[in-house]
Amino acid sequence: MRRKLHGVVGLMAVLGLAGAGVAFYYFSYSPDRTIYRLRGIDVSHHQGMIDWGRVAKSDVAFAILKATEGGDYVDDTFARNLAGAKAAGLVVGAYHFFTFCRPGAEQAENFLRAVPRERPMLPPVVDIEFGGNCAARPAVADLQRELTAFLTPVEAAFGRPAIVYVIDAAAAQYQAAIPNRPRWVRSLASPPANGDWVLWQYHNAGHVDGIGSAVDLNVLRGGADELKALADG
Repeated sequence: MRRKLHGVVGLMAVLGLAGAGVAFYYFSYSPDRTIYRLRGIDVSHHQGMIDWGRVAKSDVAFAILKATEGGDYVDDTFARNLAGAKAAGLVVGAYHFFTFCRPGAEQAENFLRAVPRERPMLPPVVDIEFGGNCAARPAVADLQRELTAFLTPVEAAFGRPAIVYVIDAAAAQYQAAIPNRPRWVRSLASPPANGDWVLWQYHNAGHVDGIGSAVDLNVLRGGADELKALADG
């Protein structure tokens, strides 16, 4: 019995060390900075008050800010974050969380009311995912129609294609409905399998000086010239 107990304890210790190793890798992971030279963040009201001056000094070149969700919600930190990030010298962008239970045209109106169109600014982003969305799961053709109703006026107003961010589960179910646009991909702690992307979210619990809570970390495909071109449109 004692020998078996020692075996169980030893196995638990090994598993504990393995788990600790995985956790350390996950929380410390950062893409090769000789390849991916520019890091950025995406934020919303969940990050609370942000000291953008400190953020700008913390190896952050760009910030994508939640602006709106659905047909009437405006993130109450968007205007403050937009002003603060721009004043700190960061390249900024805005994203809209697309809900399945409001018409795309209404969502476009909400986004366009909230987000200025001056340059330089990153292209508008539409975020399509299940987490935090309404329970409805529209048919593929219905989602495609509503995304088109959102993207058509938004892209006309900004004068360029939007960037599409899609979580894997939504992408798998609605692949046929996702428009052919520049992609912002999410692949935590490892390079994306799909090489056709412009932004890569590699961490969803990162830490940046000037932000008191965990924050999403991203890299741009390219360097300063690519970031400027993307912002200038």
